[in-house]
Amino acid sequence: MRYDFSGWATRNDLKCSDGRTIRKDAFKSNDGQTVPLVWNHQHNDAMNVLGHALLENREDGVYAYCTFNETESGRNAKLLVEHGDVSALSIYANQLKQQGADVLHGAIREVSLVLAGANPGAYIDSVMCHGRENEEEAIIYTGEEISLYHADDGKKKAEDEKKDDTSADGEKKEDQKAEDNKTLADVFETFTEEQKTVVYALMGQALEDAAKTNEDDKSAKHSDLEGGDNSMKKNIFDQTGDNQSFELSHSDQASIIGLAKNKSVGTLQNAISMYAENNKELAHGIDDIDTLFPDYKDVYPGAPEVLLRDQGWVDVVMSKAHKSPISRIRTRQTDARDVTVRGSGYQKTKKKAVAPNVKLLKRTTDPQTVYRKDALNRDDIVDITDFDVVEYQYGIMRSNLNEEIATAIMIGDGREDGDEAKISEEHIRSIWHDDELYTIHTDVDFAAAKAELQGSNTGASFGTNYIYAEAIITAALYSREQYKGHGTPDFYCTPHLLNIMLLARDMNGRRIYDSKSDLAAALNVGNIYTAEQFEGRTRTTKDVSPKTKKLLGIFVNMDDYQIGATKGGEITRFNQFDIDFNQEKYLIETRISGALTRVYSAIALEEDVTKTPSGSDSSSQTDSNV
Repeated sequence: MRYDFSGWATRNDLKCSDGRTIRKDAFKSNDGQTVPLVWNHQHNDAMNVLGHALLENREDGVYAYCTFNETESGRNAKLLVEHGDVSALSIYANQLKQQGADVLHGAIREVSLVLAGANPGAYIDSVMCHGRENEEEAIIYTGEEISLYHADDGKKKAEDEKKDDTSADGEKKEDQKAEDNKTLADVFETFTEEQKTVVYALMGQALEDAAKTNEDDKSAKHSDLEGGDNSMKKNIFDQTGDNQSFELSHSDQASIIGLAKNKSVGTLQNAISMYAENNKELAHGIDDIDTLFPDYKDVYPGAPEVLLRDQGWVDVVMSKAHKSPISRIRTRQTDARDVTVRGSGYQKTKKKAVAPNVKLLKRTTDPQTVYRKDALNRDDIVDITDFDVVEYQYGIMRSNLNEEIATAIMIGDGREDGDEAKISEEHIRSIWHDDELYTIHTDVDFAAAKAELQGSNTGASFGTNYIYAEAIITAALYSREQYKGHGTPDFYCTPHLLNIMLLARDMNGRRIYDSKSDLAAALNVGNIYTAEQFEGRTRTTKDVSPKTKKLLGIFVNMDDYQIGATKGGEITRFNQFDIDFNQEKYLIETRISGALTRVYSAIALEEDVTKTPSGSDSSSQTDSNV
């Protein structure tokens, strides 16, 4: 075999500087393969390919026989190696599999000539996903120097090396020497698990037989064979330890399982540990019980997954609302709908009549600061290294702030008027609670819808969901007769309300609306968005006899709602270090105003759920299944 130089690509059982260890046969699949020889792992240029390397999997690792090509870069690299300027090899591998700190499997893709390693011994420069196969890559250095092959010696040197390395019976001397130096423990470690189990059984049987024949004799006795011993006091594979027993009886197993069922114990691992403390045989057989239970692994590596309430509609509200650089909003409209305000015909000699004055509608809205504050202990910031905990915390704070603003815009923040944290309706006017001049509040009459459908000439019985859906659509379409907003509105409702309408069936059991787009067409809206934050929200009217109204949904085109913020009032983040408590404090805030800017530009569908003095429901809804 002709080659220019050779050297160790990897070495087994050598602890790397990052604590990991490449185990025997980790790259066994590369045995006999030829891979590219590259300069310093630079894969982006074909000129960096210097030749090829033939890999040989050995007991101590993977050995590489390297040959340079005749390119300019190949000849230059050959001179560097011959003069000793470059004397180290490294590999690039992927499809890595790791268990604990042991690298068990991988695939070598190339061997590289590299400058001297940064530290003696081996080290791995990689990011690995522990415990499963993956496509992560690793660059593994061994720190071993390479050996030159002198072309002058030619075939003679190869033959001499082969002759020196081979014994008369055809076996390699180093392999034969390794075989001669093997201890009993080394031989035992070559057994499979099944073979080891058989050995344990034979040893246990031998001990049992010896105990029966020498029950009263506690001293060691010699047999007829010189040097023999009828009793085994030590494990022959561990001359420094006591006799090891790896067998759990049926009674042991039953006791452990029974202990694990106790709620105070908690886990099977705790049960085994507790049983081992009270039973010497088990404790003697399993020295380190924790090794039976590997470390926990994250299903989703990196930062923890964030659980939030429905945010889809929040993004829609924040993106579709009209933005203005003016935070003090003033709206003015002239109401010219008075029927008496009309044009008149003129008659000679008659005095021209003056029409009644039209009404001027005006209101102003001032801004309010909305914020979200949090803090992190600096020790936690330093200790958490697997993800950026500060940016992670800011992301959660921003999601919370957006949700709070969107909720205040649509239905109010839900706090009582005396709450100091309340977002005032005078600064961010909620669409649901807005004045009748801006939001049309419409009750859905389920009883009337049911009476109309059940009292038809067919006398058919319709399902509750169908009645509910028809009542919603009827109320929505009739309310649209007063709607004065821009364009086509969207419908915002709870997920439960949407499902009720989608599940509506006709008399034959067929779905009325096959999809959300079919329902949107029936409601004459652009799109339907669900908001779980609307669930169970009610308001009390300001009538002489107050009524309780339950929110069903809101029709609005968010372009008719204006959010105003002057320069400096946009969403801004701050941080400050508290030296007394060793905390980093974070603040994210904005100063904004918000209000509908067009009259009759939103519709709020509601259900009257007012309770009578006796406690019964005076709502128009009569079917308890709705």
